[in-house]
Amino acid sequence: MIRPVPDASNQFYLDHINLLRQSYERLTGKTFGPSGLTGVALAQAVYEAPYVVVSHGIEPDPIFNYANLTAQKLFEFPWVEFCQLPSRQSAEVPNQMERQKLLDIVSRQGFIENYQGIRIAKGGRRFWIKNVTVWNLYDGEGIYRGQGAIYSDWENIIEKL
Repeated sequence: MIRPVPDASNQFYLDHINLLRQSYERLTGKTFGPSGLTGVALAQAVYEAPYVVVSHGIEPDPIFNYANLTAQKLFEFPWVEFCQLPSRQSAEVPNQMERQKLLDIVSRQGFIENYQGIRIAKGGRRFWIKNVTVWNLYDGEGIYRGQGAIYSDWENIIEKL
């Protein structure tokens, strides 16, 4: 299923942002998103935020189901392509095992902070992501819905010739 781009007509995926926010706050004890905003204003602010917010679902090979504008720019994927991408493909093959170990730890512990790893954009540009928080997503009934990540620190890797 192709999810439409977040906008006012779909409330910037307010329900999904609430899932991300409530799970994040419950697990980390920290706030999520700009303070003082709620509802559609919060969902729009997260979509337009200057930091990365992404999440994936619970498929056997999890697919991204949310990527804010900063994530789309960083990874060079428009919304429609990003939300059809298996999340493992955000890392190069040699780094996918390390990424999977991280996700396994998050599955057991609930969340992890200060993660860093190498990722790759659609055009092949490689970059470090740093100070990443990854957390499990649970709905109000305690049903596991995937994992989310948030970070504002990344750095391009300069290849030496």
